[in-house]
Amino acid sequence: MSFAPLEIETGAEPRASIVLMHGLGADGNDFVPIAHELDLASVGPVRFVFPNAPVMPVTVNGGYPMPAWYDILGADLTAREDEPGLRRSQAAIEALLAREKARGIPASRIVLAGFSQGCAMALMTGLRHAERLAGIAGLSGYLPLASQTAAEQQAANVAAPVFLAHGRHDDVVPLAAARASRDALLALGHAVAWHEYAMPHSVCMEEIADLNRWLLQVLAPAGR
Repeated sequence: MSFAPLEIETGAEPRASIVLMHGLGADGNDFVPIAHELDLASVGPVRFVFPNAPVMPVTVNGGYPMPAWYDILGADLTAREDEPGLRRSQAAIEALLAREKARGIPASRIVLAGFSQGCAMALMTGLRHAERLAGIAGLSGYLPLASQTAAEQQAANVAAPVFLAHGRHDDVVPLAAARASRDALLALGHAVAWHEYAMPHSVCMEEIADLNRWLLQVLAPAGR
């Protein structure tokens, strides 16, 4: 990570954590407004963690350095993939998950989420995490290293609920790529809540409302 993650706590002694990764060229501040739109009062105090991707040259953008979780080698996101970069960011996110657990939040109370490249990292890391997470949420992204997922996924997270949302007019991550990722996850046995919206490569209020409802379900206090 390029520098320490941004954190917001909705109250003292958080009972759950939501780790939310930004997209290409953004930073940890990008999704702070989304956190403020969510109403998770019934969950109890929540810690939002917004990591910052390292700055690196991005091939598809002419080698211009920008915050990126991994390199994008071409317009076709899955034809050639930056596996070393993906693995490095996976390790960094795993370290964040370990940090949350060390601070008293069990894996079962952690949601791993992300937008675009951040979605790719949430799916890649979450499916391979050794302990059951509360859930994995991916917005406007796709499943990286899809052909390796079956061999590398952890049994503990096959049952973890997955929220996937995508715009029907996305010209950055094609809807077909997102649907293929959804189908791959379903074939692997994952329960996927799939949502499509009339939007481009962005976030809309309807999507936030759907995500809010899903988070209330997966983070519902025990006994509810």
